[in-house]
Amino acid sequence: MDNRLGEMEVFLAVARQGSLARAASHLRLTPSAVSRTLARLEARLGVQLIARTTRALALTAEGESYRQRVEGLVEEIDSIERDFGTLEQGPSGRLRVNASVPFGTHCLIPILPEFQREYPAITVDLALTDTVVDLVDARADIAIRIGPLRDSRLRARKLGHSRMAVVASPEYLARHGEPATPADLADHACLRFSFRRSIDSWPFLIDGETVPMVVRGPFLGNSGEVVRLMAVAGGGIARHARFHVGADLAAGRLVEILKPFNPGDGEDIHALYVGHDRLAARIRAFLDFLERHVGPGRNGL
Repeated sequence: MDNRLGEMEVFLAVARQGSLARAASHLRLTPSAVSRTLARLEARLGVQLIARTTRALALTAEGESYRQRVEGLVEEIDSIERDFGTLEQGPSGRLRVNASVPFGTHCLIPILPEFQREYPAITVDLALTDTVVDLVDARADIAIRIGPLRDSRLRARKLGHSRMAVVASPEYLARHGEPATPADLADHACLRFSFRRSIDSWPFLIDGETVPMVVRGPFLGNSGEVVRLMAVAGGGIARHARFHVGADLAAGRLVEILKPFNPGDGEDIHALYVGHDRLAARIRAFLDFLERHVGPGRNGL
């Protein structure tokens, strides 16, 4: 009997790793074994799946179509076997979670000990980064994203919605005064992001309309957490989602300013995962846990 599942797994490894050598290392096979498996698969299908050059590998149109169709199938088979292994002992195995630094720091890590108490057989592998990673390429089970969703390959569970707030520390306001209107921000140090996708304007409600206002300042931070810490230290005025600064507002480390001009905008927060009708038990357990512990009335959502 031919090993079609093994061929699919080899193909997916090459597609994800981008080279025969890296795929072979990942699978603990020799590059020649990987190459023979790919050749056998292409011969059986009668199409070229991977275009090989001296420098790189790239999926052909047929290869991309094949990848999209078998990716879910292989994960489904893995999920079935994992579920059979957890019928008696409950969900288990390694759960790979990706989240932004602010959400992970302020919303996720505080509740993870409770998840571990509920599911001691699950090992949580958490990666915090403000860089948006590809869920499939990163081999993550769940990614928590803030803002609009762009990847149609993924399914999503909405965890909540967090409104934005303009904040500053009491120390900063004591030294520089509190701005009475958005126009007064021209005389203040506004803390901005150095993200390539960021914009140097904040929206304000002025005369019944939402108006973007350009802000300036002598500081740029490469993550929301860096900007929050700078605001707490008295370095300037920042604009953050409430889930990010909720604890600081409650403790008095930061205060909200320009409230009458807040347009009420915010960001949706979703847990994303590769869409399958049958999820692995560990993934389903974590999604259900997030819905119970992250949401309206908690963490500024």
